[in-house]
Amino acid sequence: MFKHSLDFSRRRWGSALSLALFLFVGSLRGESPAARKGPNVLFVVVDDLAATLGCYGDVIAKTPHIDRLAASGVRFERAYNQLPLCNPTRASVMTGLRPDRIKVYDLDRHFRDEVPDAITLPQSFQEAGYLAARVGKIYHYNVPASIGTDGFDDPPSWNLRLNPKGRDKTDEGLVFNAEPHRKISGALSWLAAEGKDSEQTDGMITDRAIGLLEKNRDKPFFLAVGFFRPHTPYIAPKRYFDMYPPDQMRLPYAPANDRDDIPVAAFAHNCPVPHYNLEKPLLLKALQAYYACVSFIDAQVGRLLDALDRLELAENTIVVFWSDHGYHLGEHNGIWQKRTLFEQAARAPLIIRAPGARGNGRPCSRVVEFVDIYPTVAALAGTPVPKGLDGRSLRPLLDNPGAAWDGAAVTQVLRPADGRLAKAVMGCSIRTERWRYTEWAEGREGLELYDHSADPLEFHNLAIKPDAAARAVMKSLRPLLRSRASGSTPKTPFNPKRL
Repeated sequence: MFKHSLDFSRRRWGSALSLALFLFVGSLRGESPAARKGPNVLFVVVDDLAATLGCYGDVIAKTPHIDRLAASGVRFERAYNQLPLCNPTRASVMTGLRPDRIKVYDLDRHFRDEVPDAITLPQSFQEAGYLAARVGKIYHYNVPASIGTDGFDDPPSWNLRLNPKGRDKTDEGLVFNAEPHRKISGALSWLAAEGKDSEQTDGMITDRAIGLLEKNRDKPFFLAVGFFRPHTPYIAPKRYFDMYPPDQMRLPYAPANDRDDIPVAAFAHNCPVPHYNLEKPLLLKALQAYYACVSFIDAQVGRLLDALDRLELAENTIVVFWSDHGYHLGEHNGIWQKRTLFEQAARAPLIIRAPGARGNGRPCSRVVEFVDIYPTVAALAGTPVPKGLDGRSLRPLLDNPGAAWDGAAVTQVLRPADGRLAKAVMGCSIRTERWRYTEWAEGREGLELYDHSADPLEFHNLAIKPDAAARAVMKSLRPLLRSRASGSTPKTPFNPKRL
């Protein structure tokens, strides 16, 4: 049996007994369970959201509500996911374990195939007497095909699951597909929808989540709210498209020779040619559609925050806001979507607002990882933390965002064999405060080294012709990188068409 769950289960009855005694003593004192309960958790995840938010310095994005959350919590400026693909990154966050431990690299494998007894984050809250409820996408879904279903869910994680389905599903036939040879799930595709926010799936998700807040305001809850946008197809009500005229959009800059020093494996197989060979006017409309979805989701987050205030829950609710991974919008002369080890895909938004945290209202520039989310939320709520998690609590940074921190983040991605690569290749990357060092097949298929103090957009690969200083940096980072991600092609099954 998996050690992660064994150590936890030994405390299971002790935790339940402690909770019962706690409630009994509270009743003797005339205190209701609601008056004595620990903090609630509102756990908000957004699909395919890059750091395209005003609070992260994006000058295009109109995101006043998420910016408001950042102003009242701690915004982590350098938070990195473990594998920039929906299923692996979500499984890693929810188990607190790295991809190499749960053996999830594609969109088809469930983490319980490898670790059947894992205690997930919401399960740990159930053990502490919380209602653990999910509305929308928390674990992996095939979007848009699985909207309205349980998707690739983990039933033991929840007491309650809600799966709204809005008109974005019925309107799929109206979606414009800029790449008609591909499905809208993976193609640059969009729709400026008619109707109200509440008719869209994500609007319905917000409605149902607010309903659960209203119904359970006097009970301890872990409420996970998962939004589907801005995942393709980019669908949002038309008024959000109107906020971003295409003639005001700009493709990201890169030197003409930017790709000359980048290994072939670094370019994701889902974007084999720059910009999918699409013309600039279409690309600007794709940017418009993406940002429209970002503002649409921002409005839904605002409604959730307003509900916490209205129901007088804000002062006793931990709010965790994150995206499953970053996202490319044309960087490096034409990379779109995810599945890379560049900063744009590895880095993603993470905002935590913990009641009473002394660091609230301040940004944190320390390097943190998404496997840190599980132990952090559990520590804040005072719930049991299984032994063997791969991350560590960020609580010291929530109290002092400038505290000393020896952070390093490791992100990996698996490439299938294709016309470019003779066999499957694992890529692994480590990010420190100054450096990003990346190995493809442990260096056999290429190396990358970027100095973020001088090259934050990763245009100059110092590993191509390394001087003595660059070689010393790579030598120093290699052991830590390989201790967290092996770099070898996994022996466990994976679907090369679903990487």
